[in-house]
Amino acid sequence: MRGVIRLVAWCLAIALVVLPVVGVLRGWFAADRWPVTRLTVQAEFRHVKAEQIRDVVRPRLGRGFFALDLDAVQKAVAALPWVESVEASKRWPDTLLLRIYERQPFARWNDKQLISRQGQVFDVPASELDASLPSLHGPDDRLAEVVSFYADTRKAFGGTHLQITGVSLTERGSWSLATADGAQIVLGDREQAARRLRRFLDVYPQVVAGHATGFAYADLRYTNGFAVRWPPAAGIANETGAPRT
Repeated sequence: MRGVIRLVAWCLAIALVVLPVVGVLRGWFAADRWPVTRLTVQAEFRHVKAEQIRDVVRPRLGRGFFALDLDAVQKAVAALPWVESVEASKRWPDTLLLRIYERQPFARWNDKQLISRQGQVFDVPASELDASLPSLHGPDDRLAEVVSFYADTRKAFGGTHLQITGVSLTERGSWSLATADGAQIVLGDREQAARRLRRFLDVYPQVVAGHATGFAYADLRYTNGFAVRWPPAAGIANETGAPRT
């Protein structure tokens, strides 16, 4: 009895291997017999366009249901600018299923790319660089450091009306900040930046007291203070080069 069961099992195993080969040779799985005629996409479509997806998927559908290469489809769709990841599967007898996850932009990088919330830099057309996103600048190999510094400074300014909208790091290692009001704050090197920023924020309420408008520029690189310049429209003399505490 065991011998019969073993023989049947071997026959089934051989059939599972042979039948697909025979099917391909005889055209049972040919594209014209089992074509993929339906595309179902699950996505939010905030940036990725349905036309883009159809354009990259259509050339890969001609080989039929069984010959459809899901890896090739996933790679083609994942290459679209706003696609973070994609899952591809098939549903018998004629459907290709795609689940697409879009990148969530966090900030602009050097005014030519975007940074996703996963920390990945990606390219988009210039017309899609959202000007309302924070603007971060710096060497490409110091991206993580710039993002971290931006998060730290936003937290430091949390108790003020100032909103940090940009961070810049020069090749020489000098840091500066930009505010939503258009002001620039120069901090200098990273080692001294935190201490200088605390010193500035400690007296910030007194600095802006009596001024109807915000400052235009603040240089915090002085040993015992900082210099503040006010917009000409403020009607007071600009302070340049003279430390203020």
